[in-house]
Amino acid sequence: MENNLLSVWTTIGSVALAILILLVMITVHEFGHYIAGKIFHFKINEFSIGFGPALFKRRNPKTGELFAIRLVPLGGYCAFEGEDGVEEEEQPQEPSETRVFEEEAFEAGEEVPNGQTDPTVGAEKISPRGPDPNSFTKKPPWQRIIVLVAGAFMNYLLAVFLIIVCFFAYGQTMIAVYEAEPAEGEYIGYSFSDQDVLLCAEGKELYLTMDIVKAVNGKKEGDLVSFRVSRIVEKTADGTVREEMDILVMLRADVNVKNSSDISGVWAALGVKYYDVETEEASGYLLANKLYRFGFWETLGRSFVYSFKIAGSIFTVLGELLTGKLGLTAFGGPITTITMTSQMVSRGFRYFLEIAGYIGVNLAVFNLLPIPALDGCKIIFTAIEWVRGKPIGRKVEAAINLVGFIFLLGFAVLVDILQFI
Repeated sequence: MENNLLSVWTTIGSVALAILILLVMITVHEFGHYIAGKIFHFKINEFSIGFGPALFKRRNPKTGELFAIRLVPLGGYCAFEGEDGVEEEEQPQEPSETRVFEEEAFEAGEEVPNGQTDPTVGAEKISPRGPDPNSFTKKPPWQRIIVLVAGAFMNYLLAVFLIIVCFFAYGQTMIAVYEAEPAEGEYIGYSFSDQDVLLCAEGKELYLTMDIVKAVNGKKEGDLVSFRVSRIVEKTADGTVREEMDILVMLRADVNVKNSSDISGVWAALGVKYYDVETEEASGYLLANKLYRFGFWETLGRSFVYSFKIAGSIFTVLGELLTGKLGLTAFGGPITTITMTSQMVSRGFRYFLEIAGYIGVNLAVFNLLPIPALDGCKIIFTAIEWVRGKPIGRKVEAAINLVGFIFLLGFAVLVDILQFI
């Protein structure tokens, strides 16, 4: 009973941490907009953490900005004055008022100085109050673009920081061959050994599984592929002694990878042993993750390269989705993301850092995509306005973003549902 209760509380804690990661990432994103907006003196109405009813709120008496913490911890926003510009288009263009100074008012037809008969001569012309000059759409396009990009930039900075901390504290997670198929015949001398850590393939450093796939994809059975590995050369009472060395691996089958989810043939061709049991879920190629440490400057450089690799993988997956090479079942919405994140963070702080960095890069890239309702689409509209000298109709832009928001919401729900079908 106690073990079951502990398991439940562990699961709840992991889910809470997963939600916290998402909330922090989104808050950091909106804070990027906020900081850039303050630098360029944009009028900001509200900065909110979460959605829904306010649990806490406070208004700055000097700037009028409202800071709020809201009930639903799955988002947040930085609300700029006149951000969609629709209010400005709808504002009627009333004629200027004329206010006559009392001391200069005359009855109609009464003689006035210099022969003037217009009682409004010398009157003060008062225009109706127009939009705030510091509202979002009244700022120069280049400033708006910087404000829009700032959210993704802050996500990326935080992600890289977490990756750097993880790499220095624990080392980089590398793919290792836990157990290789026995080398016989022509494969002797051209195979992996048990517990080889893969560092480079075809002269290129390895970061993700797809790096290995790219190195061998399209090659034929019998082709030799160069690898740099960290191999155990001696076992002592204190542990194992490793050395980095260059080896050649002879492919045991043709490699023809169609999409990023179809990579099992790669491991078979490379001679990684397959562990087959009665339950299909427990079967698989005998691979492992191995923490590997590099020098100071190399670790720092690899942290940035790793973040670029994550960003590149996002474009690869999106490209496969658009071309039909990858199905919707390969994606997940908020529920799937929280579930997978909670599973990762339950394993320890290193996994917390890894998944948080991964999500941060994903948010940065995804928000800059030219999809309606995302910052990337708003940047496109602003750039068009900059080039044309005038905006596309604000109502049209608002309608496109609304449709995009509904589409994204529907897509997120759909891919989550597909995970359970």
